[in-house]
Amino acid sequence: MKETEKLIINFTPTGMIPTKEQTKFVPIKPSEIIKDVLEAYNLGITSVHLHARNSDSQEPDYKAEIYAEIIAGIRKYAKDLVICVSLSGRNFNEFKKRSDPLTLTGNLKPDMGSLTLSSLNFNKQASINTPQMIYDLAVEMNKRKIKPELEAFDAGMINYAKYLINKNILKHPYYFNLILGNIACAQADILHAGVMINDLPDNSVWALGAIGINQLKINSLAISMGGGVRVGLEDNIWYDKSRTKLAKNIDLLKRIHSISKVNERTVMEPKEFRKLLNLKSGNGKYGCN
Repeated sequence: MKETEKLIINFTPTGMIPTKEQTKFVPIKPSEIIKDVLEAYNLGITSVHLHARNSDSQEPDYKAEIYAEIIAGIRKYAKDLVICVSLSGRNFNEFKKRSDPLTLTGNLKPDMGSLTLSSLNFNKQASINTPQMIYDLAVEMNKRKIKPELEAFDAGMINYAKYLINKNILKHPYYFNLILGNIACAQADILHAGVMINDLPDNSVWALGAIGINQLKINSLAISMGGGVRVGLEDNIWYDKSRTKLAKNIDLLKRIHSISKVNERTVMEPKEFRKLLNLKSGNGKYGCN
């Protein structure tokens, strides 16, 4: 595993759950997502993890054309930002749908695609990721030279990543989002975080995220430990622990910048992240080498 002197900020603006009824600040339409990402980029982020939504129903969507609109809007102004598209199994289980964003090419090609390393239960819903689906998505990303963003919600998922590494399906360097605090997975505390970080394979770069009010605690832990952070309204819509103030994405990011400054860590620029993960240089060249 690698600790980095500079702080990786993986920005997650939308996700699959928050709606306008829950918080008016969550970006749903492509134009809203683009606006939040560009505001974040100007403040300073390393990468963005995108989810597409149907603008009318607010439901999660898989369609490449929605991702294309979002990516085009971002790259018009932020040509070097590392872009990851969600390939989540929470709402869609067909390979054709889940892999649809990977078909984008040229200036619309994503650099990374999310790869959740096992099935899991959320509070009211399951995310189904069969071994065959994980394998097929990884192979498709390899074929298209798009790097997997490895999502692990517990230590067993890290062990499954090692299995795929031994099968030569995953290629180093590896990037892991370790997401804590889900009801059926590793909890948001220092013990679970430490066990998962310790279990990471060699040549791994990692970031910690957490669900709900645990986001700040776990982000702060990651910053102090030399890791990266995953932060945004996807995982947490509240600014305060007592849940009295709804957060804006930019508010969550400004707080991360403040904590980073206290810890004497500067934010890793996208071009540095690209070099670290062996991604192409951006500015018209996307995906991995």
